[in-house]
Amino acid sequence: MATDVKVPASGESITSANVARWHKQNGGAVRKGEVLVTLETDKVSTELEADADGTLTILVGEGEEVAIGTVIARLEASSSAVVPAPAAPAPAPAAVAASAPVVSSASSAAVSGGGIVEMKVPASGESITSANVAAWRKKDGDLVAKGEVLVTLETDKVSTELEADASGRLKILVPEGEEVAIGVVIATIDPSAPAQAQAETLPTPKPATVAVVKSTPAQAIATVAAEAPAPAPTAAAVEAPRLKPDLAVLNAPAERGASAAVSDGRTTRKKMSMLRRKIATHLVNAQQTAAILTTFNEVDMTAVMDLRKQVQEDFMKKHGVKLGFMSFFIKAVVQALKDVPSINGRIEGTDVIENHFYDIGVAIGTEKGLVVPVLRDADQKSFAQIEADILDYAKKAKDGKITIEDLTGGVFTISNGGTYGSLLSTPILNPPQSGILGMHTIQQRPVALNGQVVIRPMMYLALSYDHRLVDGKEAVTFLIRIKESLESPHRMLLGM
Repeated sequence: MATDVKVPASGESITSANVARWHKQNGGAVRKGEVLVTLETDKVSTELEADADGTLTILVGEGEEVAIGTVIARLEASSSAVVPAPAAPAPAPAAVAASAPVVSSASSAAVSGGGIVEMKVPASGESITSANVAAWRKKDGDLVAKGEVLVTLETDKVSTELEADASGRLKILVPEGEEVAIGVVIATIDPSAPAQAQAETLPTPKPATVAVVKSTPAQAIATVAAEAPAPAPTAAAVEAPRLKPDLAVLNAPAERGASAAVSDGRTTRKKMSMLRRKIATHLVNAQQTAAILTTFNEVDMTAVMDLRKQVQEDFMKKHGVKLGFMSFFIKAVVQALKDVPSINGRIEGTDVIENHFYDIGVAIGTEKGLVVPVLRDADQKSFAQIEADILDYAKKAKDGKITIEDLTGGVFTISNGGTYGSLLSTPILNPPQSGILGMHTIQQRPVALNGQVVIRPMMYLALSYDHRLVDGKEAVTFLIRIKESLESPHRMLLGM
């Protein structure tokens, strides 16, 4: 008796799906519940599991686009469907990685005489479908202790460390540098290793080290802030080893193996990191899906600088943080969003969604690159609270403790290229947001004031916006509101 594997319906507007990846080989034996294939639509990625034990016959190859309801494979029930116990030692990790197989716990347990513990790639969020095996902390065949960090996995958003769920001998199935789907078994732990050998060999667990990586360009702000919150844990996530989520290694060092750079003396070739690949995708998508236009203005920073100088000492004594420029800009942006509400919105299909809250994303530079944590309800916070939040986020980013929750849900983004000396730029939108403000370096420039030429600390401002939703008049008005608030900061204190 054969069981059809069909492309399931994924939503009213989705009519087709792409067969992205088969996790089993044609003619291979599979078990009920094993992941067979990853399907991708323009909105989601779905993994189909086997509904029964059987022998797999693949009817549609990888890369093919098919209609919803299409039969893409069949499972033929037979006595040979039971996955046999391996009669020979498992192949080297490099050979196994090509098909990224899911190892059966039952069959492995039968060989070892004990329960084999599988290490699966855990679910990390609704939009994340794969991860890169960045660095193994242990070697194939090593004895490991429960709780030890074994591997670092990278997605386009975060880096995750997996710990051993049991003590035993490690069998690596997927080597460094390989990209695998969520739910794939990348290693197993055999807890039946000789107790004496474990006692002699097991090392004391050590805290994982975090590698410092190259800074990413300012455009990295367009990659993370707008993703939806992670859904409830899936079965794969529940079964996965314990996690230590952080924003650590974004580009694995060359000495870590498979992803090392190759040079012929004149050129160097290396794989793009998952972060860089996702940045590239987001930037292109932003340009293709929104009508991005940028308008400019300049602001005289004299009043803000004078006010900071006058109150800085007392502000520090009372609140324990410095009064920086960013709190003024966040308050100015909030006021401008209230005055020009169309920018505090987004397009969703043929609908316009208006936001009535003010969660502002702020780009923070770290040694690992730029991250964009979101300040919640900025309209309800004082200057001191905003500065404290920014300081807290900066510390979390430096320590590699920024979470997905910190980076999601913003309605507007502020990018301060002036920190790096940028005089003028056109920031790229962070979809689905409809606006992003670019701050730039403050320069002493001659300006005309009351019929005289004077030297003033001037900053160029750039507002990129989605012209589908925001008209030019509204964009110009928005920048003028920011300019007025900064040149007369007492207006913000009075809520004007």
